[in-house]
Amino acid sequence: MKTKRGDDVVHFVTVNGLKMAYLDQGSGPIVLLLHGFPDIASTWEKQIACLTKNGYRAVAPFLRGYAPTEVPTGAFFDKATLVEDIAALIRTISPNAPIDMVGQDWGAIIGYSVCAAYPELLKRAVLMAVPHPMIVAQNLLVPKHVHRSFHWWFFQMEKFPEEAILANDMAFIDYLWQYWTVAGFEDQAHIRLIKDTLKQPGVLTATLDYYRAMFDASKADPALSQTREKMNGVIAVPTLALCGAEDLRAELMMQQEPYFSGEYAFELIPQSGHFLHREQPTLVNHAILDWLKQ
Repeated sequence: MKTKRGDDVVHFVTVNGLKMAYLDQGSGPIVLLLHGFPDIASTWEKQIACLTKNGYRAVAPFLRGYAPTEVPTGAFFDKATLVEDIAALIRTISPNAPIDMVGQDWGAIIGYSVCAAYPELLKRAVLMAVPHPMIVAQNLLVPKHVHRSFHWWFFQMEKFPEEAILANDMAFIDYLWQYWTVAGFEDQAHIRLIKDTLKQPGVLTATLDYYRAMFDASKADPALSQTREKMNGVIAVPTLALCGAEDLRAELMMQQEPYFSGEYAFELIPQSGHFLHREQPTLVNHAILDWLKQ
């Protein structure tokens, strides 16, 4: 099944009991592109264009709860559930061969765990802007990183974060993009699409539930204890880590190599912050292509 969303053709598939929407362009080896927060699948437009031009098939899903993907009621949004969504999607779009994966922000958080839990599904990975979860845990209470990731804590409240984000034409979303990118960067047309997505029924609460499930064990699917155990393993999938040189998280990503047993590299992307794939798309595209071609 497929439909139109602006200029994009959106495809649908049911995976892990979820009706998931995804962008799908090109032909050739598959590269799966996972977005973060506050963001949507079309964030990868420059990478999709580059990958398809270079002989790849680019698949970019809207993650659980991000319309037009289903917004399930009474569902789980813990990391293990998100990992099972992506593992099921990979098995569906490439049942007979592993694929390449690229992730940023929550896409990277999910990506680290897919690499650890299901290495057989992946050839190579590029993970951006967020450190390995063990590094995050070690620095969770360091003041400057609490300040950098204040939203993790703010979103633990019920209802008030939704009200704050929706106020004044979602000025909170504008603030996050301004705070996390280099001075002078503008991306208003894309941010408008993000706001339009988050305003759809149930979407905003679903996206914030990702964060609430990080610290509340009652929000984790009890049936996925085995997945959670596998997620904690050392990563053997060949992985390139990228971070904007102006992102505070770069200093944490520089420490994460011990958690990789396979081929690993780390690169800083100059003149960029958290949304490096949009701030410096040419440099990021070059890094992705070089890594996937090795």
